[in-house]
Amino acid sequence: MATVPKIVPISDLRQDATGIVKLVATSREPVFITQRGRAAAVMVSMQTYEQTQHEMEILRLLARGEKEIEAGEGYDMAAVFAEADKLLSGIKS
Repeated sequence: MATVPKIVPISDLRQDATGIVKLVATSREPVFITQRGRAAAVMVSMQTYEQTQHEMEILRLLARGEKEIEAGEGYDMAAVFAEADKLLSGIKS
């Protein structure tokens, strides 16, 4: 079941920035900031942002690996798994 997104007008953000930052930090859900009735920005907790950055780095590495395989390049499997373990240890669920 999909959750209803939290939407906050920018005027509410101006009036209660501290409360909205606390909401983002505690709920770990994104808050969509609107301006003139349209989406203008998305606010996420630092933990969510860092996790997303780690996941994107892993995806970049996988994409690079696929290109290298197609080009006939390769790496030792043990070295690949060691690097993957190192990257995955930085992700906290």
